[in-house]
Amino acid sequence: MNPFEKIFNYRVTSRMEDTGVFLSTSHERSWLKLMLDHPSAAAAFSGVTLEKLQTLLAQEAPLSLAGDLIHKGSTQEVQVYHPLMRVLRRSIQNHQGIQVSIGLTNGQPGPEQSGLPYRLEYSMVKREWYLLWYSWTRRDFMSIRLQKIAAVCEIPASPELVRTTQAEIQRILESRRQSAVIEVLPGYNKELSRILYAFSCFEKEVRYDEEKDTYFISLTYLGNEGEYVLSKIRFLGKRVRIVEGNWLKKRMRESALKALALYESPPDQTRPGQE
Repeated sequence: MNPFEKIFNYRVTSRMEDTGVFLSTSHERSWLKLMLDHPSAAAAFSGVTLEKLQTLLAQEAPLSLAGDLIHKGSTQEVQVYHPLMRVLRRSIQNHQGIQVSIGLTNGQPGPEQSGLPYRLEYSMVKREWYLLWYSWTRRDFMSIRLQKIAAVCEIPASPELVRTTQAEIQRILESRRQSAVIEVLPGYNKELSRILYAFSCFEKEVRYDEEKDTYFISLTYLGNEGEYVLSKIRFLGKRVRIVEGNWLKKRMRESALKALALYESPPDQTRPGQE
């Protein structure tokens, strides 16, 4: 594609985005049609929306994955779409408060709490949905599994209360924010895309030093995500090195020393084949 075609396509796309029109490829439409066949689609979309999508995709051929993908050793599939997500998603979009009843360990509903929902997150490790929200009852920013919520409903909230709560959430998140700089060793520059993919779920900036032929990745993450960042760094092994981030350096040294201690031979122990 020549530069003039790229400029023209960019201008057309920009104008269409301003009008709310969404462009999709045939592959994306085929993938969407396949996803709509999943049992959770009926819960994820309202009846009107689901019917409209199915009508728009009626002429599309569904994406065939038979024989292309083999899933081995998988755990038992749990519900990928929780029934409460529609209510919570609407509350987040409309900046409305919620009243939540959290289930107790004995199965009984606990005392009701009110607050402002902030975000829905899905844990790929635990395969569970979480709600991040600010509890007006406890005056704290909290994370709770959707499976623990017995009931939830919308409650009206004044614009002033919503603004002050959102400002408090941002203040709390900012106070929990941590940063680190990861150096990509020059011998692995060809694997930069793979390395960046490992940190794809974090805010990051990439800087290239021409004199050293070295890439530096500046990561920003929340404090409770530190161990997850470490797991990614360990996965990449000798491809990367922490150059800034004292806590990460300390934890890496601790884990390395523990690993060495497991394989360190006692001074008086004779190795096999030696006398």
